[in-house]
Amino acid sequence: MSENREKLLEIKDLKKHFKVDRNKILKAVDGITFDIYKGETFGLVGESGCGKSTAGRTIMRLYESSGGEVHFQGEKVHAKKSKKELKKFNRNMQMIFQDPYASLNPRMTVKDIIAEGIDIHGLVKSNAERAAKVNELLETVGLNSDHGNRYPHEFSGGQRQRIGIARALAVDPQFIVADEPISALDVSIQAQVVNLLKKLQVERGLTYLFIAHDLSMVKHISDRIGVMYLGSMAEVTTSDALFEEPLHPYTQALLSAIPISDPILERNRERMIIKGDIPSPIDPPSGCRFRTRCPFAQDICSEVVPKMLEEKKGHWVACHIYNDKYSDQFDVPNVPSSMGIPIN
Repeated sequence: MSENREKLLEIKDLKKHFKVDRNKILKAVDGITFDIYKGETFGLVGESGCGKSTAGRTIMRLYESSGGEVHFQGEKVHAKKSKKELKKFNRNMQMIFQDPYASLNPRMTVKDIIAEGIDIHGLVKSNAERAAKVNELLETVGLNSDHGNRYPHEFSGGQRQRIGIARALAVDPQFIVADEPISALDVSIQAQVVNLLKKLQVERGLTYLFIAHDLSMVKHISDRIGVMYLGSMAEVTTSDALFEEPLHPYTQALLSAIPISDPILERNRERMIIKGDIPSPIDPPSGCRFRTRCPFAQDICSEVVPKMLEEKKGHWVACHIYNDKYSDQFDVPNVPSSMGIPIN
């Protein structure tokens, strides 16, 4: 599927490190590589603290990278220096933030929040055109023109997130980073927001990086999924392939933790439990970062960092189990298809 599609973003060995002490470096993102194709939704998942939100912000250039490259339509994002270049880039790439309560300026009316990008980029020629554009955006996200004169505190969480979506759409971007856009919302509202994002994608030809920790919701919206663990990428494949046949032990453990409503399936399916706490990104384990919690870990896992290999067409995994050079050192049972999880 991907071979004939245009790459919108290429992320190559991207790193973002934070200096937390004179001698300590927090490696929030430490060498991740993946592509995002035009018109698709790429889901990025992992435990809290794995670096997925930092990755999204670094791709957006809200953070300067510590290494690696991000190419947007063939141009190096972090090489842009002039205000003109950055202004053009910022219009093409927007972000929907996690917390709809903190991401909207409480002192601005909704119409001014939405129109801020329109004003900065000079996209309208008159106040009447500005008002019409804002009203159109409000209606697009399921609100009405009367809401434009109100302030953020007058809205529910779901409505505020719709305002955030309207703000992101205001400059007609090509690419949107949705950083856990539903995690702060009630469960009853989450599906509404996700369905709105899917509808807008079809109507406007948008491309998404959808960051979340809810695997079920990520499967619902994503074409392909990348699984992160402690700043590194563990597995990348299509949404269906990830659920049908997860390859990395960490992915298998994540999927086995998803509850199933059917009591018979829930009782009989195989579970994979990982023990211990996630290590500190300030002092990550040598070799494979998951080895300290992996039930299949061998000596080689502490000595060599696993490479991301294409085990099956379009299915990439960073694990020595699938490297012909080391695979004979592992005694791993066959991976149960779907981990017992209904995938439809």
